Amino acid sequence: MQLSDILQQSAIKTLGGCSSKKRLFHELGALADQCYMVDSGQVTDALIEREGLGPTGVGHGIALPHARLDGLDDVRGIFLRLEKPLNFDSIDRQPVDLVFALLAPVDAGVEHLKALALVSRTLRNPDICAKLRANTEPATLHMILTDGTATQAA
Repeated sequence: MQLSDILQQSAIKTLGGCSSKKRLFHELGALADQCYMVDSGQVTDALIEREGLGPTGVGHGIALPHARLDGLDDVRGIFLRLEKPLNFDSIDRQPVDLVFALLAPVDAGVEHLKALALVSRTLRNPDICAKLRANTEPATLHMILTDGTATQAA
């Protein structure tokens, strides 16, 4: 699996800022609806419910919200770059500016975990994160994220 398998260029957006996690989840839901034809309300509710189990801010300005949904056939990704970092209750208490959301079918099983590991491994690379933070264009962000050199899962 590669990030290019789960992330469309149209599912990447730079936002000036977001006032809250809930607003961010609404943005993710709207983009999921637009790109993957998944009900935005269902996505928003599922992300909020998952976040209630514990924050998905993994540190270093990165959040990996994820949820399982009815109506999806494959794992799908959405990437948001925030120009103004958002308090996300991250483990290191740092605000978040890079958000990679994963949406998976309810019965995705190991594919969901592989995708989560792949995204996590990719965004742990400080060089990739620096490039993401230095660019705003969706096409450039997509190229950085899907450059295959360090983004393959077992």
